[in-house]
Amino acid sequence: MQKNLDPHECRTMSEVRQGVDAVDRALVELLDRRFGYMRAAARIKPDRAAVRDEARKAQVIDNVRARAEAAGIPSDAIAAMWETLVEASIAYELEAFDRR
Repeated sequence: MQKNLDPHECRTMSEVRQGVDAVDRALVELLDRRFGYMRAAARIKPDRAAVRDEARKAQVIDNVRARAEAAGIPSDAIAAMWETLVEASIAYELEAFDRR
């Protein structure tokens, strides 16, 4: 199996695609871990009303926006992705809460 190159080392589209696919695999693994924390939160929170925390949601999105800006990647797009991610996480946590 060929080692994935850093983006600045890629010389062919095949190398780029291999790198993108590897990053996508890693992102799914990280998302699985993130959703594991949602299951933990559903187990720990005392009541269903505690699942949605708008202040925490804003903090998470603000933190990600700042990290994206510092990295020089599109912060508005990243913040929008995190809005979707956080809403999906809340829905997932509510489902987990209801199953307990």
